[in-house]
Amino acid sequence: MTEQKKDGQESEARRLRRELFDDAMLDKLMAATDERGVALTGEGGFLPEMIKAVLERGMETELTGHLGYERGDPAGNGSGNSRNGTTPKTVGSEVGDIALDQPRDRNSTFASALVPKGSRRLGGLEDMIISLYAGGMTIRDIQHHLAATLGTELSHETISNVTDAVAEEVTAWQARPLEAFYPVIYLDALVVKIRDGAHVSNRAAHVAVGVDLDGVKHVLGIWVQASEGAKFWAGVCAELANRGVKDVLIVCCDGLTGFPEAIEATWPAATVQTCVVHLIRASMRFVAYQDRKAVAAMLRPIYTAATEDAALMALTTFADSNLGRKYPAAVASWTNAWDRFTPFLAFGPALRKVIYTTNSIESLNYQLRKIIKNRGHFPNDAAAVKLLWLAIRNIEDKRARERAKQAGKGKDRQSIPRLVEGATVTGWKAALGELALIYPDRINRNL
Repeated sequence: MTEQKKDGQESEARRLRRELFDDAMLDKLMAATDERGVALTGEGGFLPEMIKAVLERGMETELTGHLGYERGDPAGNGSGNSRNGTTPKTVGSEVGDIALDQPRDRNSTFASALVPKGSRRLGGLEDMIISLYAGGMTIRDIQHHLAATLGTELSHETISNVTDAVAEEVTAWQARPLEAFYPVIYLDALVVKIRDGAHVSNRAAHVAVGVDLDGVKHVLGIWVQASEGAKFWAGVCAELANRGVKDVLIVCCDGLTGFPEAIEATWPAATVQTCVVHLIRASMRFVAYQDRKAVAAMLRPIYTAATEDAALMALTTFADSNLGRKYPAAVASWTNAWDRFTPFLAFGPALRKVIYTTNSIESLNYQLRKIIKNRGHFPNDAAAVKLLWLAIRNIEDKRARERAKQAGKGKDRQSIPRLVEGATVTGWKAALGELALIYPDRINRNL
């Protein structure tokens, strides 16, 4: 459902409210609740009583339709079925618990569509629970939050069942078919804490983001493993290929040993580009704080060089300098990664900006890390994947709302509405033009 349709529905609901409850009536209601000390939400609140009245009236209307005659109508005599009192039922809602008197029929054939059998929550509450969970709150935190803000008491099992209901969606998303061609794919990992018996251990959540021909970034999948390793990444690449990815032009990754070989085993024609930012960080690990600014200044001519020869000259200059001799390990970081760094130097400025860093995935990981930090640790791998997926969905929903607002102001921002980080890569048109010159056959056959 598009944002425009949602806005249309809200506008219609707003018009209906004004027709039935004008502002004067609402002012009178607010004054009366203040005067009598009645809360709007929570236990004993006015809104739960209002919803109770509407739901019970609606269920009575449903029962009348089911039986085929009004209450007290003689037409019901000898019909074979009749009203049979009510059954008490409490449902949770966004405004508090609501105690309902659910009508029933003598033959027990009536089923309300408004409040289905077995339902203990109204729809909006489930969305709220999932949203809170996606924000990093634990089930115990959600229990406390709902009780404190809405006066709704839900069991640990109930909240767990609500969050587990998305498990099938996660599985389907993880196995969904992918496009055959992505010009650029970013691969990276972030650390999550998983409970293993009596201990909590660190594991790597591997994330793959693909950029399609329109420059839109898609989260292709999430995988949790004991550690980030080239062998596991090889399995990730093979899975992506099995889900439909036949060709990739450039794969951006960190400097993990064996990583390039793992990628090339699946996509032999792919150019593997070591993330320049990862490379800078790796070399800076060996540099004392007081020298970092000076070393960074000497590294800059290497990755901004116009050609590989110019970059090699800048690296030699750094190696022969006092700082280079002081920090030989920093020089070695660049020397060891040189073959995987130099493809970057063959590209034009627009494409360099796209592959200079795995920032497209790093920005997503930054937001995911905040949620993981709030959550602490997870009971198992599946719980970690579920939360990360929900978090990605929430991030994209927020981006979609922002894009809808921008579109309303005349700004054209087209992208797929969900399950993607959402934004189009900055400067993508120029970068795609450069890719078309470098890889004409592979680009043109996929346009």
